[in-house]
Amino acid sequence: MAEQLSEGPGIELASGHFGPVPVATSLEQSPTKASGATTTTDIVRPQDLSVDDDDDDIDESLAERLWGLTEMFPEGLRKAVGNLTSFSIFGAKTLFSLGKSATWIAASSATILVLPVMFEGERAQLQEQQIQQQRQILLGPNAAVSGSAGAGGLLPGAMPGVMQVPVPQR
Repeated sequence: MAEQLSEGPGIELASGHFGPVPVATSLEQSPTKASGATTTTDIVRPQDLSVDDDDDDIDESLAERLWGLTEMFPEGLRKAVGNLTSFSIFGAKTLFSLGKSATWIAASSATILVLPVMFEGERAQLQEQQIQQQRQILLGPNAAVSGSAGAGGLLPGAMPGVMQVPVPQR
């Protein structure tokens, strides 16, 4: 049943399924707090315990025990739970596969369609900055600000700073 590991004053350590277990071997006297008198406390002795030795002989794994518990449910319920589990696993695998495919399609489409447009816009912006820098170098510091309207900002024969109003023809 349980082997004795060590012995103290009225306490033994017995080896059980879950490690050493302290077990009292004698009756102890303990004072009661209310009256101050001592009373006898009954302690269960190891020889008083009835232990089923049949449990020690059975070596079942957790899976075997769970499989044995399925017998308490009707066959229809077991099949329904099995089918539901199979469908859930199939659905999770399918959703994962579709998610991978959608991510690949989105990433490759963005690379092929969007990135060239972004690069071209960046290149056009860089060219515009270079043109403004050239104007600033050639015409002075105020030329970059007034020349930002483009090459058509100055009309031939017009004075800078004077705005010409077109005359409507009849």
